[in-house]
Amino acid sequence: MKIVIDAMGGDNAPREIIKGAIGALQQRGGFSIVFTGDEGIITKELSLYSYDKSRVEVKHACEVITNNEAPATAVRAKRDSSLVVGLKTLKEDEEAGAFISAGSTGAVLAGGIMYLGRIPGVKRPALCPAIPNVRGGMTLLCDAGANADCKPEYLAQFAVMATAYGKAAYGMDNPKVGLLNNGTEDHKGDIMHQEAFALLKETKGINFVGNVEGRDIMFGDSDIVVADGFSGNVALKSAEGCGKTVGAILKQEFSKAKMRYLIARKQIEKVKTILDYNRSGGAIFLGLKKTVVKAHGSSKAETITATVLQAVDAVEGGTAERIAQMLPDPVEE
Repeated sequence: MKIVIDAMGGDNAPREIIKGAIGALQQRGGFSIVFTGDEGIITKELSLYSYDKSRVEVKHACEVITNNEAPATAVRAKRDSSLVVGLKTLKEDEEAGAFISAGSTGAVLAGGIMYLGRIPGVKRPALCPAIPNVRGGMTLLCDAGANADCKPEYLAQFAVMATAYGKAAYGMDNPKVGLLNNGTEDHKGDIMHQEAFALLKETKGINFVGNVEGRDIMFGDSDIVVADGFSGNVALKSAEGCGKTVGAILKQEFSKAKMRYLIARKQIEKVKTILDYNRSGGAIFLGLKKTVVKAHGSSKAETITATVLQAVDAVEGGTAERIAQMLPDPVEE
């Protein structure tokens, strides 16, 4: 299996991207990496590491798509960008299983749809990150930003796709699915969320448990939380901010009393680990014909390592195939 990586995308590219990818190679076998981007720069960075050179390939791309560009326009115009070359490689190489980029979210989604296409029957691909929860596992949040405006049927399909992903990549047997809302009562929410609730109750193949609130993403017992992209993105950024805030407060307080820190060090480190979203990797775009994962723009090596292994698990578990099997026969819209 080949994992294709946009070496030039993200705030810390290419150094942290390459360092993290090499870290993934050192942790696990069974896959190789194809870097796309400026061959000279990538080769220079690779010279800093010791690794199995038979597991690394470089595909030259002389352009880079930035966050300041209109996504669809940039994807069409910059055919020799690291992002587009990576997606084309994923499409054309049968051995390529996944593509990873920390670059422009909009360009990754636009390019994914343009070059890979949707799984038949998928109405809208959705962004699905894994968020650490209090149980020590992960809660999948779907959608977290790909679709700001949603219809009830989109949310029902997000639940199906996330269920397939949870089973394929995380070994979830019968994941509990909750609908993100402004209360847990059945009647809560606007008309769209009320209709989505009713539809989710009737959707086959999922274990729908009802409405959940934002705090339940990390503190509740749902394995999957379904949301429209606007609400899901706000929830995701809130969770990230919460983790950073708690970490900063702990650091400030225990810097005043080092003895107390030494006594509670194990417990503090456990809290920091649970709240650290970096260890969970990136966010997969569910609904595309092959696996595409968007890493956080500010990803460091640790996050990229986790993202590569996440992509490997998604491909090995047959995420796209499971989604196709769980969806009803496509109907023309």
